[in-house]
Amino acid sequence: MAFTELGKGSQIMHFRHLLKFSLIIVVFMPLVVAAATTPLHLDPQIMADGCGSCHVGFDFTNGGGSAKCITCHGPASGIPKSLISMGNQFKDVTRDFAKNYRHPVFGKAGNHSAREVLPETNPVAPRHVECADCHSPHYVSRDNPYAGLRGKKVGNFASPITKEYELCYLCHADSANLPVKSTNKRIEFNKENPSFHPVEAEGKNQAVVSLMRPYREKKTTANDVSTLKCADCHGSDDPNSPQGPHGSKYEGLLVDNYATGDGIQENAYAYGLCYRCHKRTSIMGNQSFPLHSRHIAGENNFKGGGTSCHTCHTSHGSPENRYLIRFNRNVVKENSEGKLKFVEKGTYSFHGECWLNCHGVDHNPKTY
Repeated sequence: MAFTELGKGSQIMHFRHLLKFSLIIVVFMPLVVAAATTPLHLDPQIMADGCGSCHVGFDFTNGGGSAKCITCHGPASGIPKSLISMGNQFKDVTRDFAKNYRHPVFGKAGNHSAREVLPETNPVAPRHVECADCHSPHYVSRDNPYAGLRGKKVGNFASPITKEYELCYLCHADSANLPVKSTNKRIEFNKENPSFHPVEAEGKNQAVVSLMRPYREKKTTANDVSTLKCADCHGSDDPNSPQGPHGSKYEGLLVDNYATGDGIQENAYAYGLCYRCHKRTSIMGNQSFPLHSRHIAGENNFKGGGTSCHTCHTSHGSPENRYLIRFNRNVVKENSEGKLKFVEKGTYSFHGECWLNCHGVDHNPKTY
C-alpha cells in the first residue's frame, strides 16, 4: 500500500517509527550540534507525533510552504491537541503577517524553490520569502536560531550563518533583483565606512553624547551594549508578538515610529525609534550640534514644523561622512555655488561646515 493511502493514524505511527530511526542517525550526523542544542522540531517533548507532527498531510508538490508552519504558529484554534496537551505554548505569528508592513510570506506563493541560492543572481527573479528562508526547521534550536542556514556562497563554499545580519544580507544586500529604491545594506553597514550604526562592529564615533545607558560607544563593562542587531529596529510594534521582523504597523517594518518627511512637528512619537537609544533631552538641548533642535522642531525658516532626522542622517551607514551624515536629496539641494557636502572641522569637536540649500536657506557654507 502506498504511503499516501494510509489513514492519518497509521501515518502518525509510521512517522513515530521514522523518528526513532532518525534520532539514532542524528547521533552520528556531524552537521547536527550536541544535545545541549537539540533541534526543537526533533525534541519529542515538544513534537508529540515526531516527524509526523509536521509531515503528515505535507504537500510534497511545493515543499509544504509556510501554510504548514502556521498550523502551530498561527491561531490557537488550529494547533493540534496533542501538542497543547504536552504543555506547549505557541504565539500567533499570523497577526504580524496581517499588518501593513510585513515580510510577504503569504503573498508570493509558488515562487520559492528548495534549490534556490541566495543572494539571487537572476535580476528578473521574483522577490519572495518563505519561513524556510529564515528558519531551518530541522536544525533550529533555542541556543542557535540560525542553525542549518548558510550564508553567501563564495566559490563552492558557503559558511554557516552565525549572526543575524548575515541572514538579512541574503536578501537585502547583494541580490541581483533588489527593488529599484532598495540599497545594498552590506555596503551601508561596512565597517570601513566613515560611520555606521554598530551592526557588524562597534562604531567609530567615540563621543555620541546623546546615548542612553546601557548603550555605549565601546563596551567597557559587562552590561554595556555597543553593538546592535537588525531586529533592534526592525520587528513587531507589539512587544508580545513572536520575535523577528514578521510585520509591524510602522512603515519600514520598524518596532517604533520613525517619521521621515518634512514639515513635521517634533514629539516623542514622531521619532520614537531614535529616542529608544538617544536622549530626546540631549538632542533638543543641542548637546551635540548647536542648532539641532532648530532643525528638528522648526524655527523662523521652518514654518509649520521642522525636518526629519532622515533629512541629514542615514539610519544604516554613510559611505560619505562621519556622524551618519548623508543628505536626503528630496529635501536638500546644492547651494548657490552648486555644492552639496559636509566638511568636518576637528575630530570629535562637533564643528563643521554645511554646503547646501535647504528650505530656501543657502549654506555657503554655514559653520557650526
